[in-house]
Amino acid sequence: MNTPESQAPDSKFAFVVVAARRARQLMLGASPLVANPHSLKSTRIAVEELRAGVLEYQLPDIPGDLLDKDGKRRKD
Repeated sequence: MNTPESQAPDSKFAFVVVAARRARQLMLGASPLVANPHSLKSTRIAVEELRAGVLEYQLPDIPGDLLDKDGKRRKD
């Protein structure tokens, strides 16, 4: 199991997934983690939180046998 991360993910895909999940939480009524968000839009607030490093998240572990020699996922 991964430990919680607080820096923005290196992968653009992971960044979008984490920001989208946080934006959904904000739309459902969660309070922003930044003091004065620059926008009222939930997606912008989520990205701002992620870039500020105040949002904790966990990326799933990928078993080593599903990765090829370059570290990319194999197609089954």
